[in-house]
Amino acid sequence: MAQKRKSDGAKDAWAEIWPSQQSEKSAALLKALHILTREGALNADSRRKLKQVLHLTQFLRPALKALLKQSEEPILADVGAGKSYLGFVLYDLILGPAGRGRIIGVEARPDLVGPSRALAAESGFERMAFVASPIADAVLPGGRVDMVTALHACDTATDDAIRFALRHNAKTIALIPCCQAEVSGLLEGQTGSLRQLWRHPIQRREFGAHVTNVIRGLVLEAHGYKVRVTELTGLEHSLKNELILGERHQRRNPQARVELERLIEQLGVQPALLNVMT
Repeated sequence: MAQKRKSDGAKDAWAEIWPSQQSEKSAALLKALHILTREGALNADSRRKLKQVLHLTQFLRPALKALLKQSEEPILADVGAGKSYLGFVLYDLILGPAGRGRIIGVEARPDLVGPSRALAAESGFERMAFVASPIADAVLPGGRVDMVTALHACDTATDDAIRFALRHNAKTIALIPCCQAEVSGLLEGQTGSLRQLWRHPIQRREFGAHVTNVIRGLVLEAHGYKVRVTELTGLEHSLKNELILGERHQRRNPQARVELERLIEQLGVQPALLNVMT
């Protein structure tokens, strides 16, 4: 009896945060993703992971609904997809019920792509596909993607996601950056009036990560995106918590480009992402 109450409590805890009432199919999916145990329990680590993905899903829901109104078959590319937690949840909660739209996961590791393909087939997610490729080399058929997502793509992989979005003329891009190291390395040894901001290594890492995301936002704005930067979830769930959400409204923004160039001149660094500005 006690074991049954414990199991029911675990199931209730999952139901409290899951927005869909079609729980049986969703439960099978989440068990396959190892977010739920075979008994339907949700452990602490899984709760944090699931809350992050669900928060991002809620941020993306309005943009996805807008795309579904604009296009008969919108395409979402989840790049650096890993085990494709985000893609599966977006399909289960939004594109599946809509009956339209495709999700394509881009992941360089074949050992992750194979199981994702099998799970999509097992779940009946017919409009979900996977490409085994590094983000930097991936080009999708037709060269068109409506939305690009990158959840915790490490270091310059997030920059590859931005390049991918620009190559495919994406209308929306959502980034949760992770482990930015490039700018921190470039700042080391830099002199000038701002040097005190990054003189100590721990401050250089933090400042470098912050500047990296500022540059990313300005690059997107210079390419015509309206950019919003916000907290994804509470810090108790993840320290990698900054969401950069861009929606394209025009082809270019000259003022944002001027601001970017001014910032780069003051810092004296040239991260590789700036190659998209040429």
